[in-house]
Amino acid sequence: MEYIPIRCKTAIRKVRGRFPYDYDLNIYRGCEHGCLYCYAVYSHRYLNDEKFYEHIYYKENILEVLEKELSSPHWKREKINLGSVCDSYQPCERELQLMRGVLKLMIKYRNPILISTKSKLILRDLDLIAELSALTDVHIVSTVTCADIFVQKIMEPYASISLERMKMLQMMKQHTQAHITILLMPIIPYINDSYENFEAIYELASQIGVEEIVPGVLYLRGPTKTYFLNKIKAYDKNLYQKIEYLYRKGSCDKAYKNQIYDCLSRVRQKYLL
Repeated sequence: MEYIPIRCKTAIRKVRGRFPYDYDLNIYRGCEHGCLYCYAVYSHRYLNDEKFYEHIYYKENILEVLEKELSSPHWKREKINLGSVCDSYQPCERELQLMRGVLKLMIKYRNPILISTKSKLILRDLDLIAELSALTDVHIVSTVTCADIFVQKIMEPYASISLERMKMLQMMKQHTQAHITILLMPIIPYINDSYENFEAIYELASQIGVEEIVPGVLYLRGPTKTYFLNKIKAYDKNLYQKIEYLYRKGSCDKAYKNQIYDCLSRVRQKYLL
């Protein structure tokens, strides 16, 4: 693993698309979690680098640039998603601690945020998140795709296990005023798409007070599709053939998606999430 410093000209980025936020901020480029389905793999091409999972770039001047933007009279304290592309709490953050600086600036300027993470490392900053959530809107979002640790470690080899993420959300619920959400995505055909898996996640989520679960079926495109299918093929050729068939037209087969969302509807009705 190699950590490479870079300098940024801007910290806050305007985003396009149907998102519950209009701006994001990414401290890192590249991600150590190694998720097979990561949609951001393509982004390293802008750095002329193909090693998205091994070369982690960090924006060494992010705090200086961010403060200039937050203090600008033109900035209207819009909600910012921290870690929308690359996780702000991946392992290198233990040493670099850039997120603590970012959160202190958000407190200083009372700026609402959304944090997306798959890491329990966020609990290190529980004090700052609690302080900020008493001042403005804070939303903590964590991806939880699988109740089976063995399967999860294949798909997300270096991220915190699902139970740790659930416990992290529970701590956030108990000790801060942040809203908490689970992303049950991607739902991967024949891997984590069973009723039993959905029910296990919904049941635990309801017990710890999760406010909402947002599901989504795996979407494959560009280098992500190639990387993901090659990994599945090396693991299980029969599984590879079945998944490849569902994505033969690019997006996932519509009939399959309808079956999944019908299944999810039954689980939602049971747990009222």
